[in-house]
Amino acid sequence: QVQLVESGGGLVQAGGSLRLSCTASGRTFSSLALGWFRQAPGKEREFVAGVGRSAGVTNYADFVKGRFTIFRDNPKNSVYLQMNSLKPEDTAVYYCAATSAIGVLVTRWAYAYWGQGTQVTVSS
Repeated sequence: QVQLVESGGGLVQAGGSLRLSCTASGRTFSSLALGWFRQAPGKEREFVAGVGRSAGVTNYADFVKGRFTIFRDNPKNSVYLQMNSLKPEDTAVYYCAATSAIGVLVTRWAYAYWGQGTQVTVSS
């Protein structure tokens, strides 16, 4: 079992930046692959970015490439999503997720563990 807690969401103007954090407990952190998903009102939950057990293995949704960066800090049992050049379309609840898989998985159904979500609102 894995428990995940997100933080760092908030209100920011278009063009600004935020850094989301997710801290895990309950299992050896290095044994997990991790992902960030988001869900806007009336929309399906969609993949944003993921990192495998190896920190160098990452994957990004096309709509965030060049703007967002995912990275992990194993000694802190944490994974982060650095979001730059934010757009109003990025407004959503952002969720951290974890799986025992080795590589990056892009479907929400592959993740067994989820955080509670953190709200990101980007104003124009």
